[in-house]
Amino acid sequence: MPDLSGIVKAYDIRGMVGEQLDEALVRDFGAAFALLIKPEAPAVVIGHDMRDSSPGLSAAFAEGVTSQGLDVVTIGLCSTDELYFASGSLNLPGAMFTASHNPAKYNGIKMCRAGAAPVGQDTGLAEIRDTVEQGVPPFEGQRGSVTERDVLGDYAGYLRKLVDLSGSRPLKVVVDAGNGMGGHTVPTVFAGLPIEIVPMYFELDGTFPNHEANPLDPKNIVDLQAEVRAVGADAGVAFDGDADRCFVVDERGEPVSPSAITSLVAVRELAKEPGGTVIHNLITSKGVPEIVAEHGGKPVRTRVGHSFIKAEMARTGAIFGGEHSAHYYFRDFWRADTGMLAALHVLAALGEQDGPLSSLTQDFSRYAASGEINSTVDDQVARMLAVKDAYAGKPGAEIDELDGLTVQLPGGAWFNLRPSNTEPLLRLNVEAADRAAVEALTDDVLALVRG
Repeated sequence: MPDLSGIVKAYDIRGMVGEQLDEALVRDFGAAFALLIKPEAPAVVIGHDMRDSSPGLSAAFAEGVTSQGLDVVTIGLCSTDELYFASGSLNLPGAMFTASHNPAKYNGIKMCRAGAAPVGQDTGLAEIRDTVEQGVPPFEGQRGSVTERDVLGDYAGYLRKLVDLSGSRPLKVVVDAGNGMGGHTVPTVFAGLPIEIVPMYFELDGTFPNHEANPLDPKNIVDLQAEVRAVGADAGVAFDGDADRCFVVDERGEPVSPSAITSLVAVRELAKEPGGTVIHNLITSKGVPEIVAEHGGKPVRTRVGHSFIKAEMARTGAIFGGEHSAHYYFRDFWRADTGMLAALHVLAALGEQDGPLSSLTQDFSRYAASGEINSTVDDQVARMLAVKDAYAGKPGAEIDELDGLTVQLPGGAWFNLRPSNTEPLLRLNVEAADRAAVEALTDDVLALVRG
């Protein structure tokens, strides 16, 4: 039996095309997915990004689905949140072919049940992997059919109904699509809005010739920052490769943290539904739950990862959720993540008042943070234990292990240390009152991790 553990991740399937992932294997994944969801739905909606390998792989997946008697609706080139829209609005399971911000040689499959409900290791992905490893059983009935559908206009119209920008003052916004799917969706979503878009790298190119399509890495927003300053824009927005995440810079070209965006959007959603629940993962700034509570909301803390966020949103009926990685989840969007909707919220908030974005977001940026710092270690468990032992004896320190190790210290500083699921890494996030305190605590923890 083949061992697929290297490419079947916690939330998706991802690997190097030609070495780990090819059309024959993807056809089997399609058949296994069909077997999983056959009792629930008559068809599967399939979309793909701009990578050279995506059309062929998505067609192979469709062959696998139809080989099990289910129909396929193909929507062609799309962003991941556009696929979620199709899954939600058509009430069908879905599959998106993308490797997000990974290099060109990679591709992958993000799958969901009808209504954009996630398929992860605990919700079907392990079962799909087992079926493929053991051999997909043949189906003797009639093959399914394939139809094409264009949902881009419906997707754009749906987003514009959720955020009213009709009263916005005119804005100039630089958008860096990173040669990813934002270049496909932004022109349609923003059509007719009082926003002048200054496009950067809108050409769809899965080789990412200008920079990696990962806006959380500071080196990948340097061009955006420079262009915002050069053209005197009100804001800048960068999308990742499959355009489900967005990253924002203000009129000075300074990054706005995803935690500040989470707080800003949460306040807007709470204005529509006072007393609502807002989900935040444990690495977002502690300013997020503070601000949610101050505006009458109920903050709920979760582990990192979209399957945990979505499950908790379903359990609590939450109106919104945000992660430190710039994933933003909306109940009105089938609890799925959409960077485009978050971007519209930010621009609506900016356009409703006369001040610059830096002033608007200042109220939502209360603390200094390290960002995620990765350390390669030989023994994750031993290093984690060394850090835990060192801080367990400190007066006033509070420790929890909801996701890795989180240590709250007297005076408000805290850090989280988590092992990577796929690499020999420990990931550290630190927050404190000011930059000096962040650096001091970071140095202390890293000395234990790397020492």
